[in-house]
Amino acid sequence: MLESIIWILLIGFFGGQIARRTRVPALVGMVSIGVVLGPNLVNAIAPEVLGAADSFRAIAVMVILMKAGLGLDREKLAQQGTVALRLGFLPAACEAIAIAFASMWLLQFDFATGLLLGCVISAESPAVIVPGMLRLKSLGWGGTKGIPDAILTGSALSDVLLLLVFSLLLAFLSQSAAAGITLPGGLSLTPLQVLPFQIMLQIGLGVLLGWFVARLLVSLLTKQNWTQTAVQDTLVAAGFALLLVVLAEKFPVFSGYLAVMTTGFFLIEMDAPLARRLRGGFDSLWAIAEIVLFVLLGASIQLNVLGNTLLVGVVILAIGTLIGRSLGWYLSTLGSNWTWKERLFLLPGNSAKATVQAAIGAVPLAQGIAGGETILAIAVLSILVSAPLGAWAIPTFAPKLLERGDVDPTKVSVSRRIVLLAAVDTSPLATQVLTKVAELARRSDAEVVVLHVLRMDDPQGIESLRHQASRILADIRYQFVTANGSVPEEIVRMAQDCSVAEIVIGKGGHRLLDEVLVGSMSQAVLESSTIPVVVVDNSS
Repeated sequence: MLESIIWILLIGFFGGQIARRTRVPALVGMVSIGVVLGPNLVNAIAPEVLGAADSFRAIAVMVILMKAGLGLDREKLAQQGTVALRLGFLPAACEAIAIAFASMWLLQFDFATGLLLGCVISAESPAVIVPGMLRLKSLGWGGTKGIPDAILTGSALSDVLLLLVFSLLLAFLSQSAAAGITLPGGLSLTPLQVLPFQIMLQIGLGVLLGWFVARLLVSLLTKQNWTQTAVQDTLVAAGFALLLVVLAEKFPVFSGYLAVMTTGFFLIEMDAPLARRLRGGFDSLWAIAEIVLFVLLGASIQLNVLGNTLLVGVVILAIGTLIGRSLGWYLSTLGSNWTWKERLFLLPGNSAKATVQAAIGAVPLAQGIAGGETILAIAVLSILVSAPLGAWAIPTFAPKLLERGDVDPTKVSVSRRIVLLAAVDTSPLATQVLTKVAELARRSDAEVVVLHVLRMDDPQGIESLRHQASRILADIRYQFVTANGSVPEEIVRMAQDCSVAEIVIGKGGHRLLDEVLVGSMSQAVLESSTIPVVVVDNSS
């Protein structure tokens, strides 16, 4: 088992990186590694690990949904009105119905079995859609109108609807637990009549439990200070989020995944600093969970079941997406302020299938439902086709179809390479400048450019500076650069060329102007630079 985990993490990581370097979505490389390592080919993953795949998958999806909740923007959702709610029901419902009719025509299924297939195929993949939408938010694409927020919310709601209808149809087709319920007074309700109440109960209790857990986390982590580090904050929050998923499986009266997502959403509203710390922690967790999720997803794909259903499966998927789901997208955005390009973005942005299909695709076959093997084959095909396409299409078409707006760093992690510039001379003040820039770099995991502007031929002094930099910045990535010219102009030019976040310079108090960066030098940099400047004063 330990060897299997090593294979999954190491080979899966490098498979994803190789795919990324060839400009292919990383998940394609990870899924491919899973197919190779799984029982289809090499069979290098232990049966115990494959048996626990559902549990690993639940953990990974919990992480990504928590990230989604921590990235939602209440103001943008309110701005969209009912669009997010309609995206949660109409596209999935229209696609499922279109697939049902297509399967009646192409596979000779009855309507109930066709609709069961539609529920399996129509579910959207949070593992593909959530990272894609969060990346768009971090870059500003569609952010002005809250399009990524609407897609994230709609995706979570649609999975609640489809899983409920799936369980109802499964019970009906297997002729078990399909009798409905009887209310006091002798009033009987069929499972179809009960379904709307089940949906409202799942959503309502999911939101309520998400609010409760968010309140509990704020109380434990902020008010009572049970934790001391951001890592501990993340550990506790992940534990409670996973508890919601486990409880939802044991007591299926609420949506565990929706509860997890709303926990993150309410944390932003209740305690934004805590939400920011957790956002960074869950970003780190996702770096591991992503590999495990997609490698095990590839390992669980049963390529041998595709058989003769390949062509007809592609036709059914095309009908479901291009006819059914497109109609749902049109109805969902009707009357909104979305342009036709933004509506068109829903095709690449809201179509990917993966995790849900891997989780429930084989259930009809295991339950002995007629046509179960065909349902499994088309579920596998939907993963192989739509997951790579979705992961590629989201970042590819967003710049072409969406407008770019401002990024709100309070709602989403904005990752960028941070570079600091330390301007030093050969005076003793250089030690203080280097010490200050080292302190700032360690706080933000930044790189440093050490700049020395040559004002006289002093090779011994330059060598001394190099030695100081190598000693003080020993645990920091840095480069030592020399330049000729006016000191303030060279500092500002180098800062702009290297896209630095801050400039750190020295102000030498009563020292001579030709020995250190003093008075007029630092003042000239302050006046001419549009980049923040930190001035180190040795007078203290």
